[in-house]
Amino acid sequence: MSCRSENLWLELIAGSRKTSNFLWALILFLGSFAFLLVGTSSYLGRNWISLFPSQQILFFPQGVVMSFYGIAGLFISSYLWCTISWNVGSGYDRFDRKEGIVCIFRWGFPGRNRRIFLRFLMKDIQSIRIEAREGFYARRILYMEIRGQGAIPLTRTAENWTPREIEQKAAELAYFLRVPMEVF
Repeated sequence: MSCRSENLWLELIAGSRKTSNFLWALILFLGSFAFLLVGTSSYLGRNWISLFPSQQILFFPQGVVMSFYGIAGLFISSYLWCTISWNVGSGYDRFDRKEGIVCIFRWGFPGRNRRIFLRFLMKDIQSIRIEAREGFYARRILYMEIRGQGAIPLTRTAENWTPREIEQKAAELAYFLRVPMEVF
């Protein structure tokens, strides 16, 4: 989502609170909990899940392995839920022609560097660059070349932009910033 005026462009960046992340975290939690439950029921000799009689699953080695996978899955699931609750990767890109400043803000993981805030002068922007890689795993990323800083990605690598969409966004941004556009 973006908001534009004559001198200001504000681009809101979605973080990890996406439907797919919620679904994967839920599926992983339920599956790993079921694995842990089957492993525990094979150890105790009780039938906690009606689909798998505990007498058919021996604790060693099947129950141990299922318990291990259940615990590992719960750790990964908790990591995903924390990432979703912290909304890692969300933020905004703000381009202000009136003040001549570009601000890039992202939320990170908790700690000393939770808030990632970059500020540049517009006169230091050399170009807007599109990096396109075609093939089996095609990816198109939009970069902003900053003098003395290198390239800063403006789009996420997981976003699947069509060539037309990424080119249009790059052209609009380059026109707004009054810088050249490069394609690699």
